This record gives sequence, structure tokens and C-alpha cells, in this order.
Amino acid sequence: MKAVEQPANARVSLADHVALKGGEIHSKYGPRIGWNELLRILADRDFVRYPCEIAFDAGPLESGELAFPSPKGENPEDGFTLFIHPFFALDPVRVPVIALYQLVAVNYGGFASPDDAEIFASEALGMGREPYYEMLCAMADEIGAPPEAGACGCH
Repeated sequence: MKAVEQPANARVSLADHVALKGGEIHSKYGPRIGWNELLRILADRDFVRYPCEIAFDAGPLESGELAFPSPKGENPEDGFTLFIHPFFALDPVRVPVIALYQLVAVNYGGFASPDDAEIFASEALGMGREPYYEMLCAMADEIGAPPEAGACGCH
């Protein structure tokens, strides 16, 4: 029975942790997080464990996918390239909405869930989780995310 409880406890613990970290980002870099604040967040090792740069390139993305953090090497310490759909390159106000969601994967790898990413990003942006999710889904719809791409093409 304890083996079942441990993963559930770890999941709750991670959700609490990402909510805390997101809130800390909002306190330090908010209340409005735009392009310049995002660049400072990416350089802040208190919030982004590994080096991370942004590239507006749809090549590595699946159809309808907004963004994907791709490791630069075998080890996380080698850093990541955060590929963001080029549709958003000329809209730097909305890039943090996309990028913050992806930072959970950079920081926690496969253990993090889409729920963790939504919690983290919505807290960082100082908004409710549901409005954040709706915003992200609307952005995915703008690039034509197919219905089979997930709940909104943003995962």
C-alpha cells in the first residue's frame, strides 16, 4: 500500500512546489511578465534549473504544438532550446504564456505533468488556472491545433 501512496504524495508535493515557485516568479518579476522579464527568468537559476534559450522554429514541433523544450545534449546541464512556434515571434507579450508552461519540463523532466505546467505558469502570471488554460488553448487554436493533439494542442 505504501508504494501506491508514495507516487501520489510525490505528485501532490510537486504540484505544491511548482505553485510556490510560480508564485515566487510572480512576486519577483511580475505583476506583468513580458519578453524582458521572461529573458531574466530564463537566466535565473532559482527558477530555471538549466540553461535555456528560445528559438522560434516550428521544425521540431508536432502539428498544432505551441512549443517544445529540446535538450542540447545528453545531460540536462547541457541546456535546452525552447522551440516556440514562429507564429508568435512577433507577439512577445504572449510568448511568456507559452514559455512558462514549458519550463516545468525543463526543470522536472518527465515526472512533471500538464497539470503541473498549468499550475506553475498560471501562478507565475498571477492568474487563475482555468483562464490560463483557456488562453493557452486559444493560442493553440490560432495555429490550427488538430482536435486529436490533446485537450487543446498545448501538451
